[in-house]
Amino acid sequence: MDIPLARKMEGKKFMWDGGAYPTEAEAEQVMHGYEKDGFETRMFVEEGQYLVYSRRVVTAEKAEG
Repeated sequence: MDIPLARKMEGKKFMWDGGAYPTEAEAEQVMHGYEKDGFETRMFVEEGQYLVYSRRVVTAEKAEG
């Protein structure tokens, strides 16, 4: 299976976490962990495997003067 390391969705770049999960429930559990750590996530299904892609959510911080 040739899995792309990065995918663009909605104009944003998401990176594959390297896992191929056998069930949707396992992939969702992984996604929730990433989301708790401040990542956006997306799931894809390829050849019966669930793939998780994520990207760090950019937050603006006030610069110290």
